[in-house]
Amino acid sequence: MSAPRITVRNLHADLAASIEHFARDTSAVERSRARVEAALADGLPHYGINTGFGALANKRVPDEQLTALQRNLLLSHAVGVGEPVPPGITRIMLQLKAHALGLGYSGVSLPVFRRLIEFDRANLLPVVPSRGSVGASGDLAPLAHLCLPLIGLGEFWDDDRRGRVPAADVLRAHELAPVALAAKDGLALINGTQLMAAYGAWILERCSRLVDLFDLAAAMSLEALQGSIAPFDARIHAIRPHPGHGAVASNVRFLLQESEILESHRNCGKVQDPYCLRCVPQVHGASRDALAYASGVLETEINGVTDNPLVFEAGDIVSGGNFHGQPLALALDFAAIALAEYASISERRIYLLLEGHDGLPKLLMRETGLNSGFMIPQYTAAALVSENKVLCHPASVDSIPTSLGQEDHVSMGSISAVKLLAVLKNVDTVLAIELLTAAQALDYRLPLRPGRGVEAAHQCVRAVTAHREADYLFQDDLRRVAELLDGRALLDAAFAG
Repeated sequence: MSAPRITVRNLHADLAASIEHFARDTSAVERSRARVEAALADGLPHYGINTGFGALANKRVPDEQLTALQRNLLLSHAVGVGEPVPPGITRIMLQLKAHALGLGYSGVSLPVFRRLIEFDRANLLPVVPSRGSVGASGDLAPLAHLCLPLIGLGEFWDDDRRGRVPAADVLRAHELAPVALAAKDGLALINGTQLMAAYGAWILERCSRLVDLFDLAAAMSLEALQGSIAPFDARIHAIRPHPGHGAVASNVRFLLQESEILESHRNCGKVQDPYCLRCVPQVHGASRDALAYASGVLETEINGVTDNPLVFEAGDIVSGGNFHGQPLALALDFAAIALAEYASISERRIYLLLEGHDGLPKLLMRETGLNSGFMIPQYTAAALVSENKVLCHPASVDSIPTSLGQEDHVSMGSISAVKLLAVLKNVDTVLAIELLTAAQALDYRLPLRPGRGVEAAHQCVRAVTAHREADYLFQDDLRRVAELLDGRALLDAAFAG
């Protein structure tokens, strides 16, 4: 039976299925390992098996030192720095590494492979520094830290994912002895793109919901601002048929069904809305399509093999460049730009909501002067949007040679991945600000009811926040709305039926 395919949309369930599959079926790993053992017996040099690494590839290592060679590889490469990779992303790294090794092209030894599976099933997560990879030859330093606990070194997170515990102590507590690395094990463990792939997969899985949440926020703002639904006419998008355009326009039309607010100003004579309302299908749609492209790249990557050298069925052991992170580096840089644009147009809608259009009080409170109203949340949104512009400089345009020039072009994809997470966090906050601001504005449209989907979303936001007519700690409501965004309740309510 073939290994389960991992998708971005069902990432966690698919990864769990992969781990269970390989816990039962290690046949591909065993066949691949047998080919490595045969290569060891032929007396020839094989890169990474009985030679040095990188610039030292031409140095032959005696058979009696091969175990030390692999151990030294983990030790020498575990030089990552910076804040740790978030534990949830580390879990994906671990699972992706096991999945890639399980496909049977790496020649890893069975005890090492099984121990990775045991770590996942026992919920043991190594502490992995987030900086130190240049995204070619794989994510060497982060993966070395991920795998140090196999040999009793490094650290695990504690059960609360806040403190760190020496790996040796955790192994003793679980009655697990460190494993001995066999020839090629160390290289198979650290070659690969699992750091950047884990970041990308975790973020893009969230984006599969985020794209609809931003359409919902735009629909709420459109209703609150008494905007026109005409730009969402299906005929407009049929003659410029980018997939994202049509999907966004369809979402907004659905959310505005049965809107009393729309009916109340249908013949008001307004000719056109500002671009942040009128061009929602085009802007949101372009970002939606860009994120779909990035998800496709990620799915290809996480279902592939990024080790080197690769072990093939005929017994050939072939050196290549599948570890090079360029496909991910470009896709993740593109994803950062796409995400940042959601926040950019969202901040413009927030600003518009504060201007006092069509009967809304300026700054969305009646008694301003004494109260600043919703003035300062817009400042926060503006600051985050500006920060995103810095973060969206593409990491993939840089390359610094490493390994004495042997690795003379690198992807810097790990930097693309780490800063993409920072962009996502900023975008999440801007979305929460728009939802909170739009909900406040919609209160002033009562007793007119917005579209059915918008009304359901408004009720969800009001279930965790209150209408405000005096200044208060906005951060409390922003936290509640952010927590609402973490689940599916808001989308399920808005898009029901």
